[in-house]
Amino acid sequence: MFPKAFKKLIENFSALPSVGPKMAERLVLHLFKQDKEKLQDFSENLLSIQKLGFCRRCFNIAESDLCEICQDAKRNQKIICVVEEPLDIISIEKTQAFTGLYHVLGGVISLSREVVPLKINELVQRIMEEEIEEVIIATNPTTEGDTTALYLKNQIKTLPVKITRLGRGLSTGGDIEYADEITLSSALFNRKEIK
Repeated sequence: MFPKAFKKLIENFSALPSVGPKMAERLVLHLFKQDKEKLQDFSENLLSIQKLGFCRRCFNIAESDLCEICQDAKRNQKIICVVEEPLDIISIEKTQAFTGLYHVLGGVISLSREVVPLKINELVQRIMEEEIEEVIIATNPTTEGDTTALYLKNQIKTLPVKITRLGRGLSTGGDIEYADEITLSSALFNRKEIK
C-alpha cells in the first residue's frame, strides 16, 4: 500500500507517546506534502536532538554541561524547585513566577510499574553543597506524586532547609505539564511548608 520508507516512518511515529497508527499516517502524509526546504529543516532539527544531553547539576535538558537555567547567575541560587520531568520546568517557566533553580527527579516512586532510579541522592547532595534555603516539591498532585513528595520530605527533613509543596491550585490527579499559567502561578505563590 505505502512505500517501505513511508511505512517505516509511520512505525517510528506510532512508537511515540499518544500517537496511534492513524495519527502517525496523517503526520507522515503531512510531512510528505511539505516542500523540500521545510522537510530539510525538520530533519535537521530532529537530528540535532542527538547533540543534547542532561545538565550535570539539575538533570534538565541541556546543550552543554549545564542547562541555561543553571548558567543564569541572575536566578535565585538558594531555592530549588523539584519536578518530575523536564516538561514540568517548561510549564513553570511560562508562569514567570519562579526565579530559582530546578532539580529533575526523572520520574516518581511507583509501586505498579518498573522502578526508575530517581535523582534523590543528587538532590540531597546539592542541598548540602549549595547551601540551599528552600526546596519546593513540585511533583504532580497524583497518588504517585504525593508518595514521592512524602518520601522526599523524609529524606531531607533533617537538613537545614525549608521544605514547601505547591499549593493545591492544581487539581488532584492532574499533570503540571498541562496546567495553565495562572493555576501554576497560584500554586507557586500559595505553596505550603511541609512539616
